[in-house]
Amino acid sequence: MVDDTDAPTDALLRLAAAHGVAPDHWGFHGELKAASASTLRGVLRALGVDASSPERVELALAHVDDMPWRRVLPPVVVVRAGRTAHVPVHVTDGDPVTVWIELDAEAGGGRRAVAQTDAYTPPRTVDGRLVGRATFTIPDDLPFGWHELRADGPSAQARASLVVTPDRLELPQALSEGRQWGVMAQLYSVRSRRSWGVGDLVDLADLGVLAGGLGADFLLINPLHAAEPVTPMTPSPYLPTTRRFVNPLYVRPEAVPEAAYLSSADRSLVEWAGEPVAAHDVDPGPIDRDSAWEAKRAALDVIFAVPLSAARQAALDAFAAEHGAGLQSFAVWSALAEVYGPETIPAEFADPTSEATVAKAAELAERVRFHVWLQWVADEQLAAAQRTARENGMALGIMHDLAVGVHPAGADVWALGDVLVRGATVGAPPDMYNQQGQNWSQPPWHPTELARAGYRPYRDMLRTVLRHAGAIRIDHVLGLFRLWWVPEGARADEGAYVRYDHEALIGILALEAHRAGAVVIGEDLGVVEPWVRDYLTTRGILGTSVLWFEQDMNGSPLAPQDYRQLVLATVTTHDLPPTAGYLAGEHVAIRERLGLLTEPVHVVRAAAEAERDRMLAALRDRGLIGDDPSEREVVEAMHRYIKATPAVLLGVALTDAVGERRAQNQPGTDQEYPNWKVPLADSSGELVLVDDLFTNARLRSLAAVLNS
Repeated sequence: MVDDTDAPTDALLRLAAAHGVAPDHWGFHGELKAASASTLRGVLRALGVDASSPERVELALAHVDDMPWRRVLPPVVVVRAGRTAHVPVHVTDGDPVTVWIELDAEAGGGRRAVAQTDAYTPPRTVDGRLVGRATFTIPDDLPFGWHELRADGPSAQARASLVVTPDRLELPQALSEGRQWGVMAQLYSVRSRRSWGVGDLVDLADLGVLAGGLGADFLLINPLHAAEPVTPMTPSPYLPTTRRFVNPLYVRPEAVPEAAYLSSADRSLVEWAGEPVAAHDVDPGPIDRDSAWEAKRAALDVIFAVPLSAARQAALDAFAAEHGAGLQSFAVWSALAEVYGPETIPAEFADPTSEATVAKAAELAERVRFHVWLQWVADEQLAAAQRTARENGMALGIMHDLAVGVHPAGADVWALGDVLVRGATVGAPPDMYNQQGQNWSQPPWHPTELARAGYRPYRDMLRTVLRHAGAIRIDHVLGLFRLWWVPEGARADEGAYVRYDHEALIGILALEAHRAGAVVIGEDLGVVEPWVRDYLTTRGILGTSVLWFEQDMNGSPLAPQDYRQLVLATVTTHDLPPTAGYLAGEHVAIRERLGLLTEPVHVVRAAAEAERDRMLAALRDRGLIGDDPSEREVVEAMHRYIKATPAVLLGVALTDAVGERRAQNQPGTDQEYPNWKVPLADSSGELVLVDDLFTNARLRSLAAVLNS
């Protein structure tokens, strides 16, 4: 309940609604929770709307009503193929206007006329000018693509993006004919004896050989988005500096072709660079990204100095041209971050286009080229991993993971300006596993500014992630519908949901996935509005089902036949301990040890034990386990349980396949737990390397369950 002294006025509620800010939400336990006036004002402030007084609220309401009339065309129009769309065009009242479409070159190019529709709207006086509205109808037979809508008249010339998206993203033939299963791995944790302390893209290729040989069709990995180019490096793959480019930490230096042409002296430099981290691959302690990156960067600097052949230089030039200004901007930020630190870049370089920044980039040209080169060699090794996976029989190959957002002091915040919000961060309201709510410290997309940018930053990000992917998992896909914004200075539970144009965001996602030939899986866990899952299904976006979370009205495991079909079904997720640990109550023990519980520990532990007992009872009822099963037998039985569902995709956590008990991540913590630093180990705590996986009996036994 909101304190009466902080209850929002009707005018504030109208203003919030006009900007897509929800005044309330349904909590995890089914109760309606209202946002306070303070929260609404904080979220509106982050949106650039002044609601600090009743007078300011009324002024802001008038402004938002007039805003569409100030534009000749909407900043972007997103429409599904096969459907018409009506577009308002604003000109001085009485003036004629002509509208047409310039078609996307990838769709064949050309021009299409747009006809005006008889839909009279009374003119409006805006900023002292009488403005009229003409309505034009977009034809329903346009091809998929990023077209351009143009308007021309005596008082108005304008251009806007017109994006035609698939009505539905169709499943590939292999998936429409039957279900597929795959392996889920945190790549950094899966090391070989040549990994420089962190699992890398060559290890990923080897995992593709392994998984393909076991009969798997996909390999879901953690986000590979770029982190800081200097140490200390943020360990979370879900808090990158940018989602558009790849973390060069995953590059294997010896696999860069130019490494073969090093002089003996330079080869020694590379070997010396790797010596300090050579023993880390078999170290059971937390993964040390910082030492790994320091070693790799020194080696890569040496390899970068090797002259490229004419053909290799042409390939690098083509890569740089394809990624254009976005890659150049990221490389400049990376060079600045090397000199000043990513969070302390001087204010004079805060604007990527300023004269000072351009001059500094010229001064740092060699380092800028180095960071462009790093992205190129990472892209080559990533392409090789996907090619290897497909050549070894995997129908989809690599399934990439797209994080929710980016670091508040990273490259995207520096480069994208107002498209990312200042003054609020993304998180989640309280739920069963995080009873204090979560603040992920990530700046959200600004809905209005992202649309004003024609959704190009979003499109460009998707294109890079989808370059070498057979599928993509969208972490917290609900964020394409609404995000929990936490105003600056507020607690995680003092936020509000902000709505996005899901029709545009999902449509563009479907378009880019269609062009890449990729399957899309949305992680739709947590508090979900009832219609959202149905909408995703109609658009061809698969959902996510986790065995522990799928329950019937009595709190028992949902019967297999009641699962959705268009989902990726798994036993566990990376935000829980592996199944062996979860069965042992590790998720309760961790939260008790770290002070994350808001209920007495005996209450939470009793609930966890009851949950486990219900799971075991469900397995017994189906004849999947006996009276005294081993932990391994229970894990295999749980996978047989999800195999009995109609789900088109089944995921097997590599940690479950080797008996690991430790969680990779404990939500709601930062330094309290070694999040994203836990190397892969078995049930006895012994490290498991990529080399060992090929003869791992437990892994092969679980694969046999999925293949049976």
